[in-house]
Amino acid sequence: MAGSGTNVVSRSSKESAGGIGRLTRGRRGRAARTIRQGELRTAALFIAPALALYALFMLIPFANSIYFSLTNWNGATALKEFVGLDNYIAMFRDPTLYLALRNNVVWIVLGTAAPVVLGLMLALVLWTVPRGALFFRTVFFLPFILPIVVVGLVWGWIYHPLFGVLNRVLATVGLESLGRGWLGDASTALVATLVAAIWGAFGFVTVLLYTALQNVNTDMVDAAKVDGATWFERARFVVIPAIAPVLTLVTAITLIGGFAVFDFILIMTGGGPGNASTVLGYYAYENGFELNRLGYGSALSMFITVLSLVAAVAFVKFRERER
Repeated sequence: MAGSGTNVVSRSSKESAGGIGRLTRGRRGRAARTIRQGELRTAALFIAPALALYALFMLIPFANSIYFSLTNWNGATALKEFVGLDNYIAMFRDPTLYLALRNNVVWIVLGTAAPVVLGLMLALVLWTVPRGALFFRTVFFLPFILPIVVVGLVWGWIYHPLFGVLNRVLATVGLESLGRGWLGDASTALVATLVAAIWGAFGFVTVLLYTALQNVNTDMVDAAKVDGATWFERARFVVIPAIAPVLTLVTAITLIGGFAVFDFILIMTGGGPGNASTVLGYYAYENGFELNRLGYGSALSMFITVLSLVAAVAFVKFRERER
């Protein structure tokens, strides 16, 4: 009987201890949930201002652009006639669209490859020969921080047919026959504008890649040098793979910028002569704000957005697969 009493007391003690344990775990769980809820509220409080600004200046205008692209609206009257997909059907029947798209492809290919290749080469040189690197980084980055209006005007003076520096230099070296009105010639207007844009962009690429190079393991580079690898082999097989994520980011940013190019065209050529230098961004602006066809211009902007997203995602996927 005494043993039975002892067992009963023992079981009661265990049950009490188990109940206390469950109660303690329950309290701990509620406390953890309370802490998580507090953290979520704090995070939401910090995110809310930025999210509100993003919605105000990005999401709402984007939604409005989608709606405007489905209307026949001149941008001035209160009446917005809903036309469905008529603007998109007219867009794909517009021959100027394909001319602008062709010019955009040229801009994207050259305007992406040239700054990235030039910036990468300069960054490698500055990293390999550090003497004077700060001075040259500042000089290379200066065109990027200049207002695009200033860059466009300066290059407009360089290309001027009468007193431009380029024609004078050509005349000085005996190539006067090559001089022309570079921005007024349909065969050179787009490329001349593109050169100005490349000059304004390569410094940004150079500085970012030079910063990424500071994290490269120099022991691996030295080991490759001891094994007899040339400068180009070390750069190709050791250095560039080490900065691949930053190189991918810079290339994607430059690629997307090629779809959205507008400012250099507006400042330097106005899409001319004729439509020789018209690109999609300028054509959308021209229809929306100069011809008062805001619905059609919005449809063009949606087309540019889709192209940019598809190209950027495809490029990043390709780079990740290659890595």
